[in-house]
Amino acid sequence: MLVPEEAASVRTASLNQSSEEVAEPASVKVSSPVCYASEASDAYMGYLDRDSLVTELNILLEAERAGARVAVRLVSDADRPELKALAQAIQRDEVRWCKMLIGALQTLEATPSKAVGGFYDQAMAIPDVVARFAFVNRGQAWVVRKLKTLLPKVRADRLHADLLGMLAAHDHNITRAETALLGLAQAGPRPGAQASSPES
Repeated sequence: MLVPEEAASVRTASLNQSSEEVAEPASVKVSSPVCYASEASDAYMGYLDRDSLVTELNILLEAERAGARVAVRLVSDADRPELKALAQAIQRDEVRWCKMLIGALQTLEATPSKAVGGFYDQAMAIPDVVARFAFVNRGQAWVVRKLKTLLPKVRADRLHADLLGMLAAHDHNITRAETALLGLAQAGPRPGAQASSPES
């Protein structure tokens, strides 16, 4: 039989053991898997690789160079102030984007194309200035479609921003040209202007 002192000692030891048994387990540290997305290749992430991007930028450069040259001729040939002003604005923008594209290609350590896109010869084959303006507007729309396809595939933030600005400028010029051409159509021929002879 246990004396009171011994019974108290047994109860204390039993309580201590029970506390140890119900103690919360030690926390376990769980680490997330390392993400290497920033180190993945452009092609793996769905972006254009360097060579493909250079090809696309040179295509745009040739088109912009052609557009700039057509705009210079339109400035000279247009006899309406509103068309002359529009051609000057287009020419300034085309030169600006040529410079941007050349800089982007040089950043990629690529050689910028010196060619002029076939758009120039196609446009200059149109003798009527208003019809040539309409053709230029279709060329601007082609650039917009090209940029919308290209932009999701461009990884570099700076180039992406520049191409986005190029897209916005072309959209703006398209709207201006559409407004000007619509106004001309509604106004009809200028007083004293000779109508074009019908083709035989």
